[in-house]
Amino acid sequence: MKTFKTSIIIIIVTLILLACATVPISGRKQITLIPEIKLMRMSLTQYKTFLVENPPMASHIEQTKQVKRVGNRIAHAVEKYLKQEGQSKRVRGYKWEFNLVNKNVVNAWAMPGGKVVVYKGLLPIAKTDAGLAVVMGHEIAHAIARHGNERMSQGILAAAGGVAIAVYMKDKPKETQALFLGAYGIGAGVGMLAFGRSQESEADKLGMVFMSMAGYQSEEAIPFWERMKGAGGSSMPEFLSTHPSHNTRIKRIQEWLPTAESYFEKAN
Repeated sequence: MKTFKTSIIIIIVTLILLACATVPISGRKQITLIPEIKLMRMSLTQYKTFLVENPPMASHIEQTKQVKRVGNRIAHAVEKYLKQEGQSKRVRGYKWEFNLVNKNVVNAWAMPGGKVVVYKGLLPIAKTDAGLAVVMGHEIAHAIARHGNERMSQGILAAAGGVAIAVYMKDKPKETQALFLGAYGIGAGVGMLAFGRSQESEADKLGMVFMSMAGYQSEEAIPFWERMKGAGGSSMPEFLSTHPSHNTRIKRIQEWLPTAESYFEKAN
């Protein structure tokens, strides 16, 4: 029995080592155990369902044009950068799509495969293309950094024990679905919160770099988050939030500005 347990541990450790990847720009090591193509299929299903329930605003509306304009500009810059760095596989199979939904909610999100949604309630706070680029760069960064895969992988490892990932996902569809929704910000438990804050900070950093690559001034991130702070945002204590507090976020953004600005200079 001891030998069997040791073998299982060795197998799990080996799988984790094989699944290690490096996040672009930040250089952080991460574990992504789930094939990205599988996540993209799951994302597309959820995305189509969402759009049926929340029809996007018409493409001829100026606000929709703004969302598509900023999103495509960032996506193009990111793809160009990844190609230069030999990391195009990060966006292999991506079919970028940017939609604006008519909901007075201050929110936006991105799924694997390049599906990005912005809520109309965010635009008054974003104000300008540069302000919108702060948020869209941040959400695109989540997708490029494969944060959802990372969170799901951690969740499955904790839930599956010695069961193979593929077997768990096949035999536990409801549990897998719940982990998928949690990995993208729905129903996350307190046990995952510290990890979620780390990802949020990384997405801030990468997002600032991505918007700089696209020709937007990354310093716009500071007044944007000041406006978010003024709008109320989350009143939940940082200890119980997956997002850094506004003050913490602004402080870190100020520290990262020189790095982000260096990418602006290279791209422009």
